[in-house]
Amino acid sequence: MDAHNAGLAQQLAPFFEQRDDWVNISAPQGSGFAKQIAGDHNPIHDIDAPRFCVPGDLLFALVVSHYGLSHRMQLAFKGMLRADTPLKFPPLQTNAPFGVADESGKAYVEVSHQGRLDVAGPGVWALVAAYVGWSGQTFPDLLQPLLARHGVMFNPRRPFVVYDRMTLALDEPPDRDVSLELEGTTLEVSGKRGDAAFRFVIRNRQTAIGECEKRMVISGLRDYDDAEMTAMIEAYRRRRSEAMNGS
Repeated sequence: MDAHNAGLAQQLAPFFEQRDDWVNISAPQGSGFAKQIAGDHNPIHDIDAPRFCVPGDLLFALVVSHYGLSHRMQLAFKGMLRADTPLKFPPLQTNAPFGVADESGKAYVEVSHQGRLDVAGPGVWALVAAYVGWSGQTFPDLLQPLLARHGVMFNPRRPFVVYDRMTLALDEPPDRDVSLELEGTTLEVSGKRGDAAFRFVIRNRQTAIGECEKRMVISGLRDYDDAEMTAMIEAYRRRRSEAMNGS
């Protein structure tokens, strides 16, 4: 882990295990991060989900913990990372792209970066927490109005919404009072596929210091049905409330 990011590493300690040069994330650890830190109650992050997937937000946090922040960063997520898949974080080379891969060499995250940024520990964790915290608002807060506006929705019986990539641009180091402000959302529809983008301004208190974007892919699009969407939202909020209350 990057020596400047001891605070971030400490915050992440419950959510991964380091074994020699390998990082392992169990289903309880990945699920715990999604629900406790990101506020993301997507069923795909449930411990017993048949298609359990380690949250991309946790991989982003681990990348920052290992390598620190750069003025420009892009993470592309390649496939669904299953629980207990050991990953190797390679040595950092100046401005050179790299992949975080499993034992077979399959990369699950491809990282591009430029211009290392010297940031105090509290600012690193504050930025990571502010970014991943928006995952808890992706559905229904951000996604539902966007889908309704375009007259499409995902299949309520087999919803498939995956994290595609993120970009981060910082002109100044974040501090402990950093926050993200939603700037806009877009959806590009091509047949049964949708590419959604959520753009944010990054602020230290009231001063803009950068921007970031989160992109997601939605598969199996169909005509929007208000009754079906309302039922999904109610079911999601119910399971979120039960999880937060320990039911």
